[in-house]
Amino acid sequence: MTYCLGVKLKDGLVAIADTRITSGTDTTTAKKLFVHQNEQGCLFLMTSGLRSVRDKAVTYFNEVLKDEHVVYNQLYEAVNAFGMQLRKVAEEDRAALNMAGFAFNLHTIVGGQLKHDSEPKLFLLYPEGNWIEMTQTSPFMIIGNSGYGKPILNRTVKYESTLQEVLKAGFLSFDSTRVSANDVDFPLDVVVYNSGSFKMIEHRFEKKDMEIISSTWDTQLKKALDSVPEDWMNVVFDGKK
Repeated sequence: MTYCLGVKLKDGLVAIADTRITSGTDTTTAKKLFVHQNEQGCLFLMTSGLRSVRDKAVTYFNEVLKDEHVVYNQLYEAVNAFGMQLRKVAEEDRAALNMAGFAFNLHTIVGGQLKHDSEPKLFLLYPEGNWIEMTQTSPFMIIGNSGYGKPILNRTVKYESTLQEVLKAGFLSFDSTRVSANDVDFPLDVVVYNSGSFKMIEHRFEKKDMEIISSTWDTQLKKALDSVPEDWMNVVFDGKK
């Protein structure tokens, strides 16, 4: 499992991905958030699923992007290109993986803005290579371990939210997942994109960088719980029907 979050906002995009790789009892660290930038624009790509499938599909996609005769002017074109590479990997590996008891389960979030895109775009790509686009009414998507952190985002993230607000909420969503699941952990990779800038800002946060934020969140949650009115519980504890 993993935790990858992509958010489309009025002012741009936010992407967050953990780096933990779990295989049986072994845990390692590997980058899951990849950025491509050139004169046509910029995009990020992050995945959840079998690492072997991801590495192969991303390698094939990188080769396509290096081809000087291939130009993508809108992000959906690049998404289609990655989908084609994913289908190619499926043709090569799906049968063998199924025989070994593994599912071909790669989910991908792609976001960015290319030359002819009027605004930043965000797509969710399924293992079959088809996709959906995130909209103002559903501005974020989590792939991987989504159950623990999604409630925070549902309550706080709107299309009109600022990049700063969403990065904060996104970290708290990741942190809630991290403390509840042993297959999600630091380091944490972050990408922020300001609409129309055609430049991705990347940063990696280590656990030591964010310990004060996690601790502050824990304290504030306990204070919030203490401040919730308790009169409504009297009917339970007084034994009344």
